[in-house]
Amino acid sequence: MDPRSILLRNASFPSLQGLHDVALHAGRIAAIRPARGTAPGRGTDEVHDLDGRFVLPGLWDNHVHFTQWVIRQQRLDLTGTGSAADVLALVAAAIPTGTAGEPLVGFGFRDALWPDSPTCAGLDAASGTTPVVLISADLHCLWVNTAAVRTLGITGADGGLVREAECFRTLEKLEDPDTISFEAYRRAAEAAARRGVVGIVDFENADNLQLWPERVRHGVDALRVEVSVWPDRLAGAIELGAKTGDVLDECGLITMGPLKVIVDGSLNTRTAWCWDPYPGLPAGRKHSCGQNTVPMHELRMLMAAARDAGIGAAIHAIGDRANTEVLDIFEELGMTGVIEHAQLVRETDFARFEELGLAASVQPEHAMDDRDVADMFWPGRTERAFALASLHRAGANLRLGSDAPVAPLDPWFALASAVSRSRDGREPWHPEQCVPAEVALAASARGRSGVRVGEAADLAVTEMNPLTTPGEQLRTMPVSATLLGGRFTWSGL
Repeated sequence: MDPRSILLRNASFPSLQGLHDVALHAGRIAAIRPARGTAPGRGTDEVHDLDGRFVLPGLWDNHVHFTQWVIRQQRLDLTGTGSAADVLALVAAAIPTGTAGEPLVGFGFRDALWPDSPTCAGLDAASGTTPVVLISADLHCLWVNTAAVRTLGITGADGGLVREAECFRTLEKLEDPDTISFEAYRRAAEAAARRGVVGIVDFENADNLQLWPERVRHGVDALRVEVSVWPDRLAGAIELGAKTGDVLDECGLITMGPLKVIVDGSLNTRTAWCWDPYPGLPAGRKHSCGQNTVPMHELRMLMAAARDAGIGAAIHAIGDRANTEVLDIFEELGMTGVIEHAQLVRETDFARFEELGLAASVQPEHAMDDRDVADMFWPGRTERAFALASLHRAGANLRLGSDAPVAPLDPWFALASAVSRSRDGREPWHPEQCVPAEVALAASARGRSGVRVGEAADLAVTEMNPLTTPGEQLRTMPVSATLLGGRFTWSGL
């Protein structure tokens, strides 16, 4: 919170006519009045003329893996590859001849539609004795070579591919937050602030209750952060007495969030748990309908323990069967919370979100990344895939996010995909699932549909009106300033 008084003059609001002056005091919005060109009141410390720029609630990314987002730039970029051969060529070029060296880690491959298959033998031929771990764009699958299997103690590598639980265990070995500088975290947080972001929900599988307050003490203070706890750390959080909503740091930026549990896999990895089988899976592939990664009785016990301790629940469910099963448990426990992703939902389950008071935390950019994969592996079901409009009409509380690093930590990408269902000049995909701009904006701002007196001065200032800007132009929305508790975390004014 900034104790000073600040006046933002000549501000526009997306839904109001005329210019207004916005007075901020002690980190909150003190007054909003029509702009009349009068002198600022006594005691005003700063005056900024917005010259008609638009003031809107600060934006949140409601699903981030922040450490993985920070270190993505250090990894071999595989996002532009279209085949196993493409990846192998990049790996071979990245490994110095005749050296073993440190493990080479790559990120971003999507193999669901490749014309060839990733194999351990192929990766061994390209990499030699250097351990190589390649992370799929959805974070649910690794492509590893023999050297990595031996060095990292990886088990269950099926022809070079490691999925779900073993994938996550291996990622933990590769991602020690203590080896990443506070400066790297600070730069990533400030980059988010430059895009109007004031807060994130961090789903990194780490000791977030300790790590984030320490980061704030070292200057990583451009964002509010709601931290999650995974099942293996739930008992520790309960022992500490941490409850959802509790403030965890002296600056008031870090709050306790929910228990995070991953119930199924992903679409690209073809492990999302569905009612119907995936077509065209290789012969002998187990789990033809995808798989649940946590037994339902275990999920029920975890959620009940969290509920009884005052901790909310955010449950990853992508396939339609996963969503049904999770909805059933929320109903059985009489517990509200969040379903993360909700990518494929049965028609009869949409209304249950409102009935049970659940939020749907969705990532609209994933629909653009996965539209062709969904057409291939969810045939006849895509009218209810990434179904934002159906969720909204049913009364679900929508929250937009990125799942960074799966998609960029930039809420304007999510907004653009939510309102247009299009990218890269392609025709909209199931345009009936577009949502109005005002719905998408509120879903990116923790439900705030406008700027009101008395609220925290968490604000974004944009050059254009987000309610009237075409979808594709939203992706590059110029953000002129961001304020967090009345403090500028970014200003290009």
